[in-house]
Amino acid sequence: MAVDELQAIIQRCQVLEEADFKGEDFNLFQVAGQKCLEDGYAAQLLEVIQNEKNKVIIKNMGWNLICPLVRCILVYKQEDDKREHCLKILDQLSQLCNPKELFLGLLEQIEQTSGEQVCQTVMLLLQPLQTVLLKLQNKKAYSVGLSLAMIMNQLTPLPVPYTKQQIQEDKLGLCQCCNAVVDFAKPFVNEVVKNMEKSSEYNDMELKEELLKFCMKSLKYPLLTAQLEQLEGIEEHPFRRFATEIIDILWNIRELIPLVVLGHKGKSPHWENEEFADIERKNSADSLACLSYLVFVQHFGIDCFPMVLVSYVCAKCWQLFWFFFPHLQDLFESCLLKMEDNSLLHQYLEFRDFINVPQVLVKVMTLCPMEHLRKKSLNILQLFIDKFEAEGKYTLFRYACDNIWFTGHHLISLLDLVLLLPEGAETDLLQNSDRIMASLNLLRYLVIKDCESDNQTGVWTMLAKIEQNFLKPLHVGLNMSKAHYEAEIKNKKENKREAQSSKTICSVTVSGEKMPAMTTEMQLQVLHSALFTFDLIESVLARVEELIEVKIKGGMDENS
Repeated sequence: MAVDELQAIIQRCQVLEEADFKGEDFNLFQVAGQKCLEDGYAAQLLEVIQNEKNKVIIKNMGWNLICPLVRCILVYKQEDDKREHCLKILDQLSQLCNPKELFLGLLEQIEQTSGEQVCQTVMLLLQPLQTVLLKLQNKKAYSVGLSLAMIMNQLTPLPVPYTKQQIQEDKLGLCQCCNAVVDFAKPFVNEVVKNMEKSSEYNDMELKEELLKFCMKSLKYPLLTAQLEQLEGIEEHPFRRFATEIIDILWNIRELIPLVVLGHKGKSPHWENEEFADIERKNSADSLACLSYLVFVQHFGIDCFPMVLVSYVCAKCWQLFWFFFPHLQDLFESCLLKMEDNSLLHQYLEFRDFINVPQVLVKVMTLCPMEHLRKKSLNILQLFIDKFEAEGKYTLFRYACDNIWFTGHHLISLLDLVLLLPEGAETDLLQNSDRIMASLNLLRYLVIKDCESDNQTGVWTMLAKIEQNFLKPLHVGLNMSKAHYEAEIKNKKENKREAQSSKTICSVTVSGEKMPAMTTEMQLQVLHSALFTFDLIESVLARVEELIEVKIKGGMDENS
């Protein structure tokens, strides 16, 4: 019986010290807990988790239950008692589990969800994710930003309800989910506001920047294409409420007026690749245009602006030009009708503006929520193609083919550049932590999305090379780095009393300029922060290797 198996594992682990838990114990606990959930023994599992004697076990191992727990909650009906027990288990895990491990587990569940379950999963995990983030001390801003970015990336592919019926039905739950995400962000907004009133510490500015990124993404999706007019029969328009909340966040973090008046956001990433820089500029322009529309057309937050600023900004509202796209369609169609068929040479397509036209029309045909604009764009595209000679038509049609440049050997040549450590196991992992985390997350994404049998990306072909050049050296490097920093911490603690009595402090010089002195406590904080970074890398690395092992085993089972 599943409960008996779980109790046996619990009893064995109760007599062990926390440091003595082995990988086998984690696996057995996960399997037994999952079986309890799947066999309908959620109530018994809840009792085990609530037992004070099991507190240390749940702290270390409980996060492994997130995946089967979410799966069961989504299957059970609202009125089912088992679902209620599962929700209580989720709440208990958010209170008891190691925050770092649970954070990664929750984020992974959000990342792996798709289709109709996206909004359900996000809304289910927002509360525990918020609880965990509020507990984090190190890299809190980064973790909040990562969470909001992951959530928005998962929501973005979903169609935005546009008609009154679609908004009322909210079939996929997007309207409800968007407002739930804003509520999720509020404690972090309040934290920024509170700290801005006191001082402008670096960490607080980082958190402010992450919240600003979230608002900019929200302006582009869903608000850029959302129906924001008051609709009869809808007492509280969900997207109007969402727009109000986004404007409030921008006002509270003191970014609303700078964005509208100056027309740019805070720090922007530096892109060496010009194509990525163009995408960033385009996304920012879309968001700023939407913000101007919300303020000056829909009057969200207009009371925050002095009249003199309103007059000034109105003169700069060229961004709203993009909201007059229907008129542009009419103008473009009128021009095309005046031209003869087969009159344009294929060389015209060497100019970027000519290539942009069909790309924009295709986006409107596939993404625009307004049917009449989609149909109009299709008619214009057909007209546009008719105007080119045969070679030009052929060139235009080729742009509809799948992109082969990010599959197979083309992708492998790019992966060779990122899935390696520049200096092997001796690479400075702290200095390269952002790059390493990005590489691990890329590899994890490829392993999740690409089956070994399909191998569209080619990642399974070069798996041995990845392990040799990246995964194994990373293991060695992590062990070396953690040992070094742990020794440093031990040394600092032993010398702390002597340092205090002699008032010894550490000074740092950067680019010839002497920085503020560091006390022993500050040095210890830096060392602990480094260890947290290594733990984060190690957790993702372990998950990548686990996914590889599961995929390989699954492929072998299919072939046997």
